[in-house]
Parts: sequence; structure tokens; C-alpha cells
Amino acid sequence: VQLQASGGGLVQPGSSLRLSCAASGFTLDDYTIGWFRQAPGKEREGVSSIISGGRSYYADSVKGRAFISRENAKGTTDLEIDSVMDEDTAVYFCHARSVLNDRIDYWGQGTQVTVSS
Repeated sequence: VQLQASGGGLVQPGSSLRLSCAASGFTLDDYTIGWFRQAPGKEREGVSSIISGGRSYYADSVKGRAFISRENAKGTTDLEIDSVMDEDTAVYFCHARSVLNDRIDYWGQGTQVTVSS
């Protein structure tokens, strides 16, 4: 059972980044999916989440320039952030929490995103 995040790397300011996360060993249907990030010297913060029904939420820091999606049949979730800024530099983590038992949750391993010209 794991979540595998991918898509990080070096991104130029003002461009877009797209992160993906794939679940293995379980299905995402009954899970709320979230993306978190942790910048150097800062605490981990929530970036965006999407419930099973598709309703999504965004942190103020990315609202209006981020889009989260999920494909339950494929067991994947994507996060796209447009107009990236230096402040988007962080390690990004995907997370899944069961809606049937909120004590069951899984974290991806994290993927580094560095915004720099």
C-alpha cells in the first residue's frame, strides 16, 4: 500500500508545475485526497484537497492558480499550479485519508519542487 508522487523538479518563475500521485494497493474511491507542502524551515501546510465527490479546496496561497483533480478508476490525483513563484518552492506530499475510517491514511514520499530562474 503506497502513494507514489512524481513531477517535481526545477520550474521557472511564472510557469506551471504539475504533480501526480498514484495509489497502489488500495483504491482511492473512499478517500479524501490532499496535497501538502513543506518549505525549508517551515511547517508542512495544506495546499489543496479533493473529496470523493469531486469538490475541491485550495489554500489562499494558491487559490486562483491551482487545480486539483482525481481519477478514481486510475487511482491517480494531479495537482497543477500556474504562475509559480519562489514561495512555491517546497517538498510536496500527496495524502489520502479514508472517509470510512479517518484513522486510516497514507502519505506519499514527497517530491521536491524548486522555483528558480
